[in-house]
Amino acid sequence: MLSGCCKYGVVISKIPVMQTGLCGIMELHFPEYEITSYRSPEELTLFQLRRSSMVLVDLSGEFRQARTVCEQYYSLLSQYRDIHWVFLVSRPIYPLAVEFLMRPESTLLSDAEPVDLVIKAIRAGGLSAERISQTLLSTDHEDASGEEDPLTLLTLSERKVLRLLGKGWGINQIAALLKKSNKTISAQKNSAMRRLALRSNAEMYAWINSAQGMKELNLFSAYGDSIEWKKVPQGDMSLS
Repeated sequence: MLSGCCKYGVVISKIPVMQTGLCGIMELHFPEYEITSYRSPEELTLFQLRRSSMVLVDLSGEFRQARTVCEQYYSLLSQYRDIHWVFLVSRPIYPLAVEFLMRPESTLLSDAEPVDLVIKAIRAGGLSAERISQTLLSTDHEDASGEEDPLTLLTLSERKVLRLLGKGWGINQIAALLKKSNKTISAQKNSAMRRLALRSNAEMYAWINSAQGMKELNLFSAYGDSIEWKKVPQGDMSLS
């Protein structure tokens, strides 16, 4: 630790090599920070959180209890809004991370993010950083796996829009998230419905809840039992 440190930060990773690497990045590029590292959020103390201005969390090893871990961090984000939370997210838990961890003061990065982009996100801070890195937005699980069903009907953009609609996001929220206009998001939604021969929002949500829809949108791995998708947000039924 340097005697000139005037900021406090936390690195959390259950993978030793990742923890060491992230601490090394902080030490090399952010010498003004005094960094404390932990394996899990349970090890954090109230004192540590109250004085910290940045928490860097590696979620790449959290496959088995992804929902529980995301819920834990959701609770912490709600209580400590002055902290810039930076999450390194693996592809399988990306939908959960969007659902639970997206806030104005948080940033989602890929666990395969180049080091320079991790540094850029940390340096930007909670209010200036890009909320979701282009590395996550530009790559979809189906495309990365190389096993996409040849009968797939939807484009990558259309899948993203339907996936977020299925989780209860509105057109305005999706437009802000993907940095597109409301008109563009509505057009992608309507285009997807035409491809699928769906005539109403009710039919669209029914398709999302179906086995075919959940497979197309890659929802099984992140959300488990399809019963979670049986409730359609009433406010979204009238989306145009």
